[in-house]
Amino acid sequence: MSYLTKKLLYGLLVLVGVVVVVFFLFQGFGDPARLVLGQAGDSTTIKNIRKELALDQPKWKQFVLYLNDVSPVAVHTAADIEKKQLKGFFIGGEQKLGIKVPYLRRSYQTKKDVGELLMEALPGTLVLALAAMCIATLIGILLGILAAVKQNTWMDTSAIFASVLGISAPSFFMGIVLAYLFGFVLSPYTGLHMTGSLFQIDPFTGKELQLKNLVLPAITLGIRPLAIITQLTRSSMLDVLDQDYIRTAYAKGLSKKIVIFRHALRNALNPVITAITGWFAELLAGAFFVEYIFGWKGIGKVTVDALEKLDFPVVMGSVLITATFFILVNILADLLYGVVDPRVRVK
Repeated sequence: MSYLTKKLLYGLLVLVGVVVVVFFLFQGFGDPARLVLGQAGDSTTIKNIRKELALDQPKWKQFVLYLNDVSPVAVHTAADIEKKQLKGFFIGGEQKLGIKVPYLRRSYQTKKDVGELLMEALPGTLVLALAAMCIATLIGILLGILAAVKQNTWMDTSAIFASVLGISAPSFFMGIVLAYLFGFVLSPYTGLHMTGSLFQIDPFTGKELQLKNLVLPAITLGIRPLAIITQLTRSSMLDVLDQDYIRTAYAKGLSKKIVIFRHALRNALNPVITAITGWFAELLAGAFFVEYIFGWKGIGKVTVDALEKLDFPVVMGSVLITATFFILVNILADLLYGVVDPRVRVK
């Protein structure tokens, strides 16, 4: 429990650092008042918007107000709670202390709450990242085991060659190639399309699940982690297969299948788990251009669209949500080590 508390505190410090970087990174990129109103706004209206957004305050005060908005524990006035429609538990008089859902402010373009906007898109990104990691994990571990067991054969060489190609190929390039080849040229045979989301609206039948639209973006996103997992599994398995207890297991008459999957693989999985969890967290951030190429509705596409329109609250909120998931996934990875390998259990 103390270990988990320590990891959560470290994660909180990282998030504070992310908030600082995100806030000051987007200072000076256009006038938010102009972005809210457009170029037609008169000077009086712009002045009122600047006052409403606290842009007339010193930078340090703007940062404190932003930190207060995104923090789950914060102090707000009753008017602020009603105006921003904050969700949580508040106590006090005019100035209320509360535990709340972080407020990521409102989009300059759509005027929608950024948190709600990103939460609508988040399931799409999670589904895509999970599908990509399932493909990468299953195929990568099997290829790694095969390459280790068949060391120095054509199977081993082919697996290494394929993994090197996978690591070398950027996701956006592979996305364009796969979309053109399987979603356009071979579309009559594959039944796949260049673009599309998990759900599509049909005017007659309503919302329809389109799992086939998941195939190409998931494969594209899974290529690089698949290559890494293959190489890590192979390397780790080769080390484990050379251990004395493996030879002892064979000497006891255990079958090769049991030795490999029950004894060797379990002890070889630690670096693989690191890769899987690390890549899953990275895929949440790295899915941006893949989502954009395939027209997949997720946080990535929403963020790229927001960048084009200089909608900074959406971009800043996206960075914070991605960083939060990255931290949570890495904490989960540390806890999984003890489950998979008893040698590293934290007392």
